[in-house]
Amino acid sequence: MPDYVSDPQQRARLLRLATWSSVCVACLLILLKASVWIASGSVSLLASLTDSLMDAGASIINLLAVRYALKPADEDHRFGHGKAEALAALAQAAFISGSALLVLLQGFDRLFNPRPLDSALLGVAVMLFSIVATLGLLAVQHYVIRRTRSTAIRADSLHYRSDLLLNGSVLLALLLAYYGIQRADALFGLAIALFIGYSAIQIGRDAINILMDQELSDEIREEALSLARAVPGVIDVHDLRTRQSGQHWFMQIHVELPASLSLEQAHACGEQVRQRIEQRFPQADVLVHKDPA
Repeated sequence: MPDYVSDPQQRARLLRLATWSSVCVACLLILLKASVWIASGSVSLLASLTDSLMDAGASIINLLAVRYALKPADEDHRFGHGKAEALAALAQAAFISGSALLVLLQGFDRLFNPRPLDSALLGVAVMLFSIVATLGLLAVQHYVIRRTRSTAIRADSLHYRSDLLLNGSVLLALLLAYYGIQRADALFGLAIALFIGYSAIQIGRDAINILMDQELSDEIREEALSLARAVPGVIDVHDLRTRQSGQHWFMQIHVELPASLSLEQAHACGEQVRQRIEQRFPQADVLVHKDPA
C-alpha cells in the first residue's frame, strides 16, 4: 500500500482536513437548500435538504469521533481508541435511516396530494452548485481515504457519493416539474429515500463488522501468511487472527520453528516475521507466537 501514511501526525492532519471539509460543505448546502425549499415547496428538494441536515449531523459526529480515535493508547485502552470511528459510522447509519423515513412520508403525501412548484429554476441552480461542491469534497475524501484507510471517512464518503445521485435526481425532478409533470417530484423523492435507506444499511453493516472484530479480508490474511512462511527457518504457520480498530490492524500468528533453536534464535526468527508483515502493512501491530515443531 504505497499511498498509506504511517506517520501519526500526518494522518491526523489528513483526517482533520476531511472532517472539517465535510462539515463546511454540509452547512453551506443546508443554507442554500433550505432557502430554496421554502420558496418552492419541492419534496425532492426537501429530500436533498433532509439528507444535507443528516450529512451535517453525521459529519460533526465524525469530527468528534476522529478526534477521539486519534488519541494514543492509554492504561484503560491498551489497543487505542480507534473503534470510535466505527461507532461514528453506526451513528451515521441511524441518521441516514431517519432521513430516509422522513422523505418517504413527505413523498407519499405529495404523491397523493400534488401541488405545483414555485421557483423551480432557482432550485435547479442550487442543485447544480450542490453537485459541484460534492464533487470537490469527494476528491478530498478520496485522497484522505487512500492515505489513511479511515473507516469513518469511508462511511462519510459513501453517503456523499450517494448525494451525487440524489442531487442529479432532484435536478431532473425539478426540471420535469417546471414543464408540468408534478408527480415526478414526489416519485423521485420516494426513490431517493429508498436509496438513502440502502446506503444506511451498508454503512451500519460495515461498522458492526468492525465492532464485532470481523477478520480482515482473505487477500490480506493470505499475504500475511505467505510473508511469514517466506522467513528462513520457519517450518509452517497457523492460527492467524486479525481484527481492525480505526486506523490500526491487529494480527496474532503462530509460527512453527525447529525445536533445536535456542530461545535467542527463536526470538530473532519471530522478529523477522513481525518486521516483514509490518513492513508490508504499516498500520498492523503483529504479535508472533513461537511453537516448537
